[in-house]
Amino acid sequence: MIMELLQLILVWIGIYAVVNISLNIEYGYTGIPNFGRHFAVLIGAIMLGGAVNRILMAMLRVDGDLITGTTDLVFKANSLFAAHPIYGLVYFFGSLTLAFLFGALLGALFILPSARLKGDYLGMTLLAIGEVMFLLAYYTPSLMGGYYGTAVPDPLAFLSGSNREWVFIGLVLLVMVLVFIFAEKLLNTPFGRLLKAHRENEEVVKAFGRDVMRIRIKASIIGSGIAALGGVLYGFHALNLISSAFTRIEWAFYPFIMILLGGRGNNRGVLLGTAIFVTLKVLIETYKFQLVQLLHIPFEPVWLEYILFGVLALLIIYYRPEGLIREGQILTGPIKRLRDGR
Repeated sequence: MIMELLQLILVWIGIYAVVNISLNIEYGYTGIPNFGRHFAVLIGAIMLGGAVNRILMAMLRVDGDLITGTTDLVFKANSLFAAHPIYGLVYFFGSLTLAFLFGALLGALFILPSARLKGDYLGMTLLAIGEVMFLLAYYTPSLMGGYYGTAVPDPLAFLSGSNREWVFIGLVLLVMVLVFIFAEKLLNTPFGRLLKAHRENEEVVKAFGRDVMRIRIKASIIGSGIAALGGVLYGFHALNLISSAFTRIEWAFYPFIMILLGGRGNNRGVLLGTAIFVTLKVLIETYKFQLVQLLHIPFEPVWLEYILFGVLALLIIYYRPEGLIREGQILTGPIKRLRDGR
């Protein structure tokens, strides 16, 4: 039981950390309150469950549509990956690559209607666009199965049992580390400093001749492309995709809480906030019935998670708005040498 909980915590830390770092680039660095983060995660899922599944169906000559043909697809694809592991790995990394490119493209289009808005208006507009995409995916089965859902072949079908789970966790954490390194390098570039300047004062950025709309579009391209990776990783974790799993609470509001908990504009803080939040979330989901009985809570256990995390969000905003790890200064090589007197 403990080992299963550990595996679940690690895989969710990896998936959420990818999504949270993408949101931190937009919100923490650039100051874009993207309450529609679930849009980009859903795009990654559509790319995997819709586009990539159709490509595999054509290659493996599977008859039927996306819903009726996936059972046969999963059987044939898993048999192929079990016999030829390299094909499974190509499928895994190829799906991530396509999702990143597709997410980046739609991220640019996603921000265009709202690129000239500010503050609350910008956040609400992005939330509305994300909800429209969620409803479109839910009521359009041809995208990725809609409310029926669609199965996903297992890229690690050549492994079984605990070995498969640990290898998958390793791949998820590898993607997380690569995304973290990229985000850290991005912050220490002139473009990264420009993102923070945009967050602090748009008017000053305009005064220096920079195009604010172009900055937002570039930030959205990077953030949405990375967030789409989270949708693919979730699909490979669940091996089944259904649109109702990509709600604004799970993939937009929870990431905001994790970022605020760890520290906005601070990738190390984001990782810490993600680890703490995910651990609490998994433990609450696992032991919620016992907690309700122990504490004599007079409502259904299903609501316990939402109430506790709602209270947590309020406590963070009121008592620790800068997060557990305060955002530090950007220290490039020349600045470090100047500080050290060299």
